[in-house]
Amino acid sequence: MLALPNTSIIEGNAIRWGQCGHGPALVAIHGTPFSSQVWRRIVPLLADRRTVYFFDLAGYGQSEMRDGQDVSLGVQNKVLAALFKEWALDRPDVLAHDFGGATALRAYYLDGLRYGSLTIFDAVALAPWGSPFVQHVRQHEAAFAGMPDYMHRALLKAYLQTAAHKLLSDEALDVYSAPWLGPVGQRAFYRQIAQMDQKYTDEVQALYARMDCPVQVLWGEQDQWIPHARGETLVALISDRPLVSVPDAGHLVQEDRPEAIVAAVLKQIAGG
Repeated sequence: MLALPNTSIIEGNAIRWGQCGHGPALVAIHGTPFSSQVWRRIVPLLADRRTVYFFDLAGYGQSEMRDGQDVSLGVQNKVLAALFKEWALDRPDVLAHDFGGATALRAYYLDGLRYGSLTIFDAVALAPWGSPFVQHVRQHEAAFAGMPDYMHRALLKAYLQTAAHKLLSDEALDVYSAPWLGPVGQRAFYRQIAQMDQKYTDEVQALYARMDCPVQVLWGEQDQWIPHARGETLVALISDRPLVSVPDAGHLVQEDRPEAIVAAVLKQIAGG
């Protein structure tokens, strides 16, 4: 497990973060409904070449969870920008997945952050998005937040499994479920779903253009959350490279094919 011993107060939220390795900086940004632990099998393989910074988005993982909290995409790019400033980073490499991809793109096009390179995969970046389950939770957040614990646990594990193409191990399910259990975690899980809103990608989508750094876009060929074709559209907008398709991988490439991510980042930082 990755250690997140540091806490920064950003936009009124306690944000937990950690770092390891040595060399130029690389920032890893996780997605929903995960945490920085998605990088637990990837960061150690990059740490001999990069100082890797990782953090839990506002309202996720070990970061603060509270009633009435803004955990939308509208706040996450502000968290990223503040962390860049705190860490005194100048054009770090960035690795981003799902909502982390949306956060990296919003921070680039709206906040003016700049990257040495961007490796982005299975990102929430283009309309339409938001499954029927998401829409249902948005309409009935209180009912879901108040479900008996055994029902919530069953729903949570079933939902997590749909992100992966391969069967998730008990260890992986426990790692990703843990932050969302108990009264605080359960409410936080449905809070972040209820605050999913396409307006946050709509407001930046029109700004997409070729980025001023090397951009590598990967996509799991069996992604059931965001169609593979969405990756083809995104790469044509922001990169001059072809899409890298990842066979035998769903949305959660970190579990299905972690070696594909490591290989992509190593190629990226080697200038390839």
